[in-house]
Amino acid sequence: MRNSLICTAIAFSSFSLSASACPDYLNTEMRKLGSKEVINFCETYQDKPLFIVNTASNCGYTHQLTGLEQLHQKYESQGLVVLGFSSDDFFQEEDNEEDAAEVCFGKYEVTFPVMATSSVRGDTANPVFKALGEAKGYPRWNFSKYIVSADGEVVAKFRSDVSPDSPKIRATLASVLEQ
Repeated sequence: MRNSLICTAIAFSSFSLSASACPDYLNTEMRKLGSKEVINFCETYQDKPLFIVNTASNCGYTHQLTGLEQLHQKYESQGLVVLGFSSDDFFQEEDNEEDAAEVCFGKYEVTFPVMATSSVRGDTANPVFKALGEAKGYPRWNFSKYIVSADGEVVAKFRSDVSPDSPKIRATLASVLEQ
């Protein structure tokens, strides 16, 4: 009986340690765009580097979805997770969620997860973007990009006009993936 209690205590403390390793801002759930599926970020992405971008279907930068998909395809095997966050904060997202999903998943054939439309700046920002904004500044436009290390540190922010295949983004990703 005593050995059983010790093993239970060890297992519980191991679970508590790993559960606490996930940063608070990722300890949230959000629904995927055009889906009923809900993703718990800690359960799904804990200990993985993240490339996070706020997206919109009717923006001059929407074509960057192609480059984001290429990043996803290139670095997924190394553990990188590309995450899109649909947002209408700049009034360039489809009013109908199914139409926004069609742009992402149909027209641009995106296979990385894109979250349902939510706010990405200010007091109404979703928890992930609230933390990103506080750490490196809120998005000033659609397709702002953030790189987050596997331990949850917000490493870098890139403006909308910085292409997903830019040398600066590739270098930052390389350093994060080496950790």
